[in-house]
Amino acid sequence: MLVRSAIAASALMASGVTAWNKDVHQQIGYSAEQLLTPATKSILHHILEPKYNGSIGLAASWADDYAHTTEGAFSYQWHWIDSADNPPYYCNVYYNRDCTKGGCVVSAIANQTQILKSCISKVKKGELVHGEDLQCSYALKWVAHFLGDIAQPLHASGVAAGGNGLDVVFGNHSTELHAVWDGWIVYADANVTSFPNTTIQPFFKDLVSRIHKDDFSIPTAEWIACSDPSTPLECALSWARDSNALTCDYVYSQAFNGTNLATSGYATGAYPIVEVQMSKAILRLGTWLNKLVAGNYDHGRNVVLQTNPSWLLGPDGGE
Repeated sequence: MLVRSAIAASALMASGVTAWNKDVHQQIGYSAEQLLTPATKSILHHILEPKYNGSIGLAASWADDYAHTTEGAFSYQWHWIDSADNPPYYCNVYYNRDCTKGGCVVSAIANQTQILKSCISKVKKGELVHGEDLQCSYALKWVAHFLGDIAQPLHASGVAAGGNGLDVVFGNHSTELHAVWDGWIVYADANVTSFPNTTIQPFFKDLVSRIHKDDFSIPTAEWIACSDPSTPLECALSWARDSNALTCDYVYSQAFNGTNLATSGYATGAYPIVEVQMSKAILRLGTWLNKLVAGNYDHGRNVVLQTNPSWLLGPDGGE
């Protein structure tokens, strides 16, 4: 296992792949497609632009590219929530404290889910076909991407800008902790240097099979305990807190001090964690989209978002 980590890491560094990475997001999308009902697939086909051929796998990485354009720069901070905690001693996420005025991954999931609801309604009424409404296509692509982002522990951590400012060594190469969790641990676990972006790959096929079999240390039912699209803010916050807890439990549980994370045991200890976190993203995304299309949620609920940071209530009062 340690040798496998070192080989995969070295090959990855040589390939120049950097940051979950674009291909990992795509694989999460392809995997979630395996859980979609025929009705959901049909609806999504009309929401996405024709170039995606109805595939959320193809569309799942769009949000990263868009955030780095002039037009999409406003969405850059939607990919994370910077919790003001202190792992490994204390971990939690509070919405009023941690979600900034410009938004965060929690508010983005909630807002884009609301837009996506109306888009699904348009398709059902015959008012939207062939991805003609860009706002709707964007909403679906953001939801597909952000349900992946929120499962990556360092997208729910504010320490060193989500680990981007923490220098570490992986496979005898200098990098940042965030990049290690975005892709390098995943590649080492799968023994690849990257995943082709054309279809679901064997490593992720196995995760989907395990989801169907409920073959994880944590029951899959717990991953979707909150999965009602009428409460997107509540669910997204619970998912962020679930990921954030791992920064105390494992991500920052040891001193790095120049240790090679690929061969020290850190990577191998993280393998089951990234497998579970990616599987959570897969199951949540598939379940979320199926429920939205089926209308399996409380239509009467109104969601009111407060995106400005506030210390008036303090951590105990923040939700």
